Amino acid sequence: MAGRASDRHPTHPHLEPAPTGHPAYTETLPCTPDSAPAARRLIRQALGAWALDGLADDACLVAGEMVANACRHTRSPVIRVSVTRLDGTRVEIAVTDRSRVLPARKTAAPDALHGRGLLLVDAVAARWGAVPQRWGKRVWAEVRAA
Repeated sequence: MAGRASDRHPTHPHLEPAPTGHPAYTETLPCTPDSAPAARRLIRQALGAWALDGLADDACLVAGEMVANACRHTRSPVIRVSVTRLDGTRVEIAVTDRSRVLPARKTAAPDALHGRGLLLVDAVAARWGAVPQRWGKRVWAEVRAA
């Protein structure tokens, strides 16, 4: 899909294939809660292209929680969402932002409206983690077929 950013359809993410390594798609999005649907569309399109549609619900839940965490806990103007096919049964979802503060699981109060995102990621993902970068961090989670 070539063209200027202004030529892109608002409901179809601009998929950027990774130049080397595992097949991957990425998209840079504003660091706002409104970016969660775009992240989920990116995930669904990539998984459909790889015939891994069965991972879409779990992968989209993970992506939505990671986008929400980045928006809530960083002052980064943009985030980078990526989905990478590791093999025929596993994908990695990642959100990169410009904050160096690594995520940490917390115990939320029973009546709290927030604070369970990483618990959900931990429950759905096979594994997850965060990698500090010189300019921020990359939070990733691996989703596998059952």
